[in-house]
Order: sequence, then structure tokens, then C-alpha cells
Amino acid sequence: MVVTRFAPSPTGYLHIGGLRTALYSYLWARRNGGVFRLRIEDTDLERNSQEALNAIIEAFNWVGLSYDGEVEYQSKRTEIYKEYINKLLESGNAYKCYMSKEELDELRAKQEVAKQTPRYDGTWRPEDGKTLAEIPAGIEPVIRIKAPTTGTIEFVDGVKGDMKFDASFVDDFVIARSNGMPTYNFVVTIDDMLMNMTDVIRGDDHLSNTPKQIVIYNALGVKHPNFYHVPMINNPEGKKLSKRDGAMDVMDYKREGYLPEALLNFLVRLGWSNKDQEIFSMEDMLNLFDPKNINKSASAYNAEKLLWLNSEYIKNSSNNRLIEELKFFDLDLSDYSKKEEVLNLSKQRANTVVELKKSIEDIINAPESYDESGVNKFIKEDSADILKEYLELLRNNQDKFSNIEDLENITKPFISEKGLKFPQIFQPIRISLTGGTQAPSVYDILFILGFDEVERRIILALEKNFKNS
Repeated sequence: MVVTRFAPSPTGYLHIGGLRTALYSYLWARRNGGVFRLRIEDTDLERNSQEALNAIIEAFNWVGLSYDGEVEYQSKRTEIYKEYINKLLESGNAYKCYMSKEELDELRAKQEVAKQTPRYDGTWRPEDGKTLAEIPAGIEPVIRIKAPTTGTIEFVDGVKGDMKFDASFVDDFVIARSNGMPTYNFVVTIDDMLMNMTDVIRGDDHLSNTPKQIVIYNALGVKHPNFYHVPMINNPEGKKLSKRDGAMDVMDYKREGYLPEALLNFLVRLGWSNKDQEIFSMEDMLNLFDPKNINKSASAYNAEKLLWLNSEYIKNSSNNRLIEELKFFDLDLSDYSKKEEVLNLSKQRANTVVELKKSIEDIINAPESYDESGVNKFIKEDSADILKEYLELLRNNQDKFSNIEDLENITKPFISEKGLKFPQIFQPIRISLTGGTQAPSVYDILFILGFDEVERRIILALEKNFKNS
């Protein structure tokens, strides 16, 4: 059975790179009928943030990545880690190191001068025929793993292929600090072992940790899981993704009006593909995703692609769904009589739910001001007379507001008889009704608003002479 996990640290917000890792892990577990776990790596007590932890859980709930079992917290598993540290000490695969901080700093300084890679020199490593110094007073020891000194550390990476590290790459690294707290690589290994992880999918910034973790697995006599190290997401220039480029809190995407399905679709394509397919439902992802097909090279964040995907998901969302999404942005259309019509019209033009809200409000809310550039361009000396005559036509045909075709059928002859060009009548009407010039079709707006509201807005615009003061 495939068992995967996502293991964030609650020291900051969950960004999209982390969410992509979680998505890949989720898909692989679910596709195989396996288990997907959420584990919070919160042993860094000084940097942990409850707010960041809440944001991680909130993000998971928003995008719908359901995890199995309870959330695991490393901070509650300290006694388990100490048990395994003691086992390694008893087996001789770990030892106590009494080197002081000053001695360690001096060692590293000498190695830097000699242009050597800084590494522990094994002073307190027990070996046959070696006599250790007397244990110094007042020094609380750290615990170091007994790493191999010769040979190689090898594993097959599901993305990168065969990986080989010389034993010199890993020194006798610390697995427990002098205060007894275990270190990152140790707790990750113990957790993955005890939670029966079969596949670990993570960013390739963790690649250098993998040989160390394999040393711990070997010391415990346990087989390590399959590793998949996913290349990072870069900005369009190929540099590290910054907040400005899109590396922001996952929940900021909700606040900017993105749908979770669109964000997941966008992320699954940042490093994985299925021929030329661009739009993937969750069902598609579950049927097609295989971590062995993750790209070996870094992917580039494309904000325009995300906007396009989001617009497609908005267009294809049910109106009931969009009504619920709009409530988050303080717009409730539940009781609006023409909600279906205004949604059907507005969702065809919106890239985000924020844009959808604005488009709808531009129609259903009477304008409080009029676009000055539009007024200067389209409101001419004869515009008021044209509007008054058209309004009289509408008064005499109020029964035509029941459908768009009837409104067209009374308007087109009017335009023809007056010898008007479309902008001469439609833009003054549009400005009267919405305050701007970019709204949808005038016929759609007339139909949605109904005669009484259309009359009220045109009269008000004429009374104000399209002035904002």
C-alpha cells in the first residue's frame, strides 16, 4: 500500500511550492488507494507560529486535500525520538560528543583556512584501538550518528534517477542537541519509518538531506522509502520565485479571487504533464498522475496561465457555486431576482471572482460617478436628446423587457430611423446605466435591470449632465 505525507513547518505561511508537493503526494496515495498523512514539523519551538499552523490547515480545507487520520505533531513525539536515540547509543551506531562550541568553531576555522569542507573530525567517535579523552566537566554532550567513512551512499530517485554520494559527503552529524532535543533529519526519519511511509515526494532542496536520512535508516536496520525530489518553481526569468512573482500565502490566492480547482490544476502542470492537455479535473489528475513522470528540470511560474485557467473554471462553475464564492467577497445574490441572468453574463468576462464581483456590481448597483474620459469621448451635444427619445421609446414598450430579442427589435429600427451609429446611442446608455464604457451588451443590461431601474438611472444621468459634482 502506498503511504505518502506532507510535512510542513509552522514557521511561515504555506506557499504554492509546498501546496504542489502536497498535491503530488495526495494524488499518488489516492490513485493507489493508499494513505495520505499530514504531519506538522513543529520542533523549532522558538519559530513556531500558531497563526501559520492555522493557515496550513485552512489552506488544506480550502483546496480540498483530505488527509487520513489525525494531524501528527512532532512536538508531541519527543519521548519517541529519545527512545530511538537510546537504541542507537546502545547499538553503538551513535555516540556522545563532548566537543565544546569553542573547539568546534576552532576546527571549522582551520578547515576553512585549508580550503576543506567543514566537517566534524570524529574526535569523540569510539573506534577499536582508540582511546578517548577524559570526559570534560560542565559539557553537556550532543549525540552524533556514526556515519560510514568509506564507500558511497546510493539510492534511486524517482525523478532524478540513480544518485550516488561519496561517504565523505556525510560526517558524524548531530542527531540530538545538548539539551536533548532531536534534530530535523533524525525526527523526519523516525516519523517516516514509524508512519510506514513508502514514498516521500518533496522539493529538491531536500536532496542533500537524503544521504543523512539513509545513514539513519541503515543504522536502524530499516529499509528507506522511495524518494522523489521535485525541481523547484522559478519565476519567468528562471530565478527563485519571490512573493511578487506568486510565492505568497496559499490563502492569498483565495483572497485574490482564484478558485481552488484552478490553482490545483495550475500547480499539477508546474512540473508534470500529460501530452498537451491543459485542463485537469481532480478525476483526471487521480487517473493520470505518476511521480515518475515529473519533469527533471525546474518549471516557470506563469501568472497569465493561472488567470486563464481560473477564467475557464469560473465560466464552467454552476451559478449556485459562484453565489457561494461571492459571499466571501461580501456580495450575496441569493435573493436577487435576476441572479441567473447577471451571473451568466458576468462570468463569461471574469478572470477572478474579484473581477466577477465588480462586473456584477457595475450592473446591479446604480453608478455613483461617471467615467470622465468616457463622458468626454462619447457624450456630445445631441446625446441628451437621443437618450430622452430612446427613453420615451422604452416607456412605450415596457412589455419588451421580458427578453433580450424584443429589446433588440425595438432598438435597431430606432437607430436606423435616427441615422445613428452604434456608439452614439449605446455608449451614452452604458455610461448612464453603469458609469463606464466597458460593461457588457446594452441589451443584456437593459434586460437585467428592467424598465423602472433603467428609467431611474437615465433620468439621473441627464439631471446631473453626467457630472460627478
